[in-house]
Amino acid sequence: MTNAKGWEPVQRLRTYEQVMSQIEERILDGRLKAGDHLPSERDLAVLLGVSRPSLRESLRVLEALGVVDIRRGGGADGGAVLVGIPGPGFVNLLKLQLALGHFSSTDVLDTRTALETWSCTEAALRSTGADHQELAAILDEMDDPSIEAKDFNRLDTAFHVRIAESTGNALTAHLMGSLRTAINRQMVAAYERLEDWHATAVVVRSEHRTILDAITRKDATAASRLVSEHIHSFYTIGNVGGTYPPG
Repeated sequence: MTNAKGWEPVQRLRTYEQVMSQIEERILDGRLKAGDHLPSERDLAVLLGVSRPSLRESLRVLEALGVVDIRRGGGADGGAVLVGIPGPGFVNLLKLQLALGHFSSTDVLDTRTALETWSCTEAALRSTGADHQELAAILDEMDDPSIEAKDFNRLDTAFHVRIAESTGNALTAHLMGSLRTAINRQMVAAYERLEDWHATAVVVRSEHRTILDAITRKDATAASRLVSEHIHSFYTIGNVGGTYPPG
């Protein structure tokens, strides 16, 4: 039975899942959108016909997923608010699934290659002079002779994510950032296994410069090819794992 405001009392077990389902349905059909406040905890519990502890459980799950922001305190700014920007929920889930082996090293390599070749192609066509300057600044930081491996890897990640951002495609940039964050431990471990990571860093720096040069010259074909070669080369040298078709 539906009440006047359209919320349906929950009848089945696993109450928190039913609460989440109604909130998700309203998001998907447009009745709820980013920035909207859910009814107060007391009012929403009454509308759904559930206990406040069950409602809190569902809201905690949605908060962990980055769907809602639970703001403490009363007034217009308090309560549960639909998040307007991507949160860490996706990257945290992806990181755990990778650690549990839900996806193979080859899956990761193939996905990264697909994302990065597309990003470099689009960056060559759509990036601006400001993008090029920021990318060059990241590479300048990587040239610091006293840089440590963890900071080198952090800047390496920043370079690749910034290329994705320069395409103007927010979803691709978020996916790239999430993937690189999720595999950060793997990449740091790869550097630690190298006999002389500084020698490898020289190669990585050079390859980054050639990729940026192709993007700056708007040579999409070269940018795509160079980043693919760059990724596969490091995965081989660093024994990161993953295989790819020859040629």
